[in-house]
Amino acid sequence: MPETSREWHLIARPEGWPTPDDFALRTVPVKTPEEGEVLVHNLFMSVDPYMRGRMNDVKSYVPPFQLDRPMDGGAVGIVVASRAEGLEPGDHVLHGLGWREYATLPAKRTQPIDPELAPLSAYLGVLGMPGLTAYAGLVRVAEMKEGDTVFVSGAAGAVGSLVGQIARLKGAARVIGSAGSDAKVQALTETYGFHAAFNYKEGDVSRQLADAAPDGIDVYFDNVGGDHLEAAISRLNLHGRIAVCGMISQYNEVTPPAAPRNLAMLIGKRITMRGMLVADHQDLQPQFVQELSAWLRTGDLTYQETVEQGIENAVDAFLGLMRGQNIGKMIVATDAR
Repeated sequence: MPETSREWHLIARPEGWPTPDDFALRTVPVKTPEEGEVLVHNLFMSVDPYMRGRMNDVKSYVPPFQLDRPMDGGAVGIVVASRAEGLEPGDHVLHGLGWREYATLPAKRTQPIDPELAPLSAYLGVLGMPGLTAYAGLVRVAEMKEGDTVFVSGAAGAVGSLVGQIARLKGAARVIGSAGSDAKVQALTETYGFHAAFNYKEGDVSRQLADAAPDGIDVYFDNVGGDHLEAAISRLNLHGRIAVCGMISQYNEVTPPAAPRNLAMLIGKRITMRGMLVADHQDLQPQFVQELSAWLRTGDLTYQETVEQGIENAVDAFLGLMRGQNIGKMIVATDAR
């Protein structure tokens, strides 16, 4: 049994962009498992854009982080002590108490995972919440059909890169992505198989999207909001569909954005625009794992990770994610020793 663990606490509510001064890495005693509990040594943890919203003290679909308390999020680790049936030391699990080295929690709040099926970190990305978000958002929320033209914003991230690949594998006629650097644009077309991609920092989004989709788009998977959403509405064909997964361009803004200014187009074009939370689509989990794991085995689907080493660098990883410094899923290897 380890005696202490390091964990990250939110110590101030960010105003606009978070800074390292809003967080503190603290050493705390490790709680001995009680009946029905396990102690897990976290090996990898996830940092995700939605966590920025939890740093605000506002009512939302998930409770805000509490000040001077440990933050949480997805993590995978190895059981080091157990007082629960069905889990033994050495078993690997997925759970929701990241941002710390060790976590003591009820066994029923963990999900056993197989390290032989995929690398452990993949359960935080391609086979985890981002993967299911991409799959459910495209297949169910956006109701993508074979022959559709699909546009994905923030397409080089953990969710967007999978959306584009799933769309292609399910028969999209054309898949277009936006990203924030030339290297990411290159990855979209050369690694992920997008038909076209553009760097939104190098010109007007509406013009670049029009050039990439001269015949319009049928599905827009929104990770960015703002000018991307406005551009997509203008290019959507009749009966187009929008799945709103995130609006990262607005997460750190202190004043409401001016765009989009063309929401009235939803009426004439009969556009369907639906927000989504992955928690509403857990019933798709078996179908999702079956399809994506098969594509992974054949090499038809690929993924990338940006891995930051050490729990002490978790905040840097999160801030880098918010600045778009990652390609694919941003992961923290909590134990870099």
